[in-house]
Amino acid sequence: MTTRKPTDVRRTEIADAALRVVATRGIAALSTRVLADAVGLTTGALFKHFTSRDALLLGMAERVHELLQATYSDPALPPRERLHRLAEARLTLVSGSAGVLTLVLSEQFALALPDDAVRVLREAIGETHAFVAGAVRDGQADGSIRADVPAEALGLVFMGALQMTALARRTGAVAVTPSAVEALDVLFRPTLTLEKP
Repeated sequence: MTTRKPTDVRRTEIADAALRVVATRGIAALSTRVLADAVGLTTGALFKHFTSRDALLLGMAERVHELLQATYSDPALPPRERLHRLAEARLTLVSGSAGVLTLVLSEQFALALPDDAVRVLREAIGETHAFVAGAVRDGQADGSIRADVPAEALGLVFMGALQMTALARRTGAVAVTPSAVEALDVLFRPTLTLEKP
């Protein structure tokens, strides 16, 4: 006799399967039949967990938010180490779940999402920027991060560089070595000041 999985476990499995379908086949391929087959359920059983397509898309966005939240490093770490660990964790996440990158970066996909799902993703992006900018401000205060660029701006540059590194890894468009995370650290090095003669 097969034991039924708890609802929260099954919802996570369904959201993860939906992310895989979107990443590998596109949102147009995300049907209840494809998704039910991917998780070993009937379409009727699928609707017990997500009552509509919009509910499923919201569930995917919430799953992405949950996965992104799990990548934040300990705020007690030194600022540059916090950022280094965040970069490593995010790159590991998107290499193992391409759907996360697709959901966060695709404007076309965002147009297909219900407003609640868009709000969840915007919140996740805002939280990431707040975390990064906070670490940058802490580093600027202790002298470990350059202070000639505002923390919010440097945070956006870091996030953009991290996203492009993740995209390059995923697509294979550019050879990305393990030292890519260390290269991101260059953005933060305090600038050298030369003494006037």
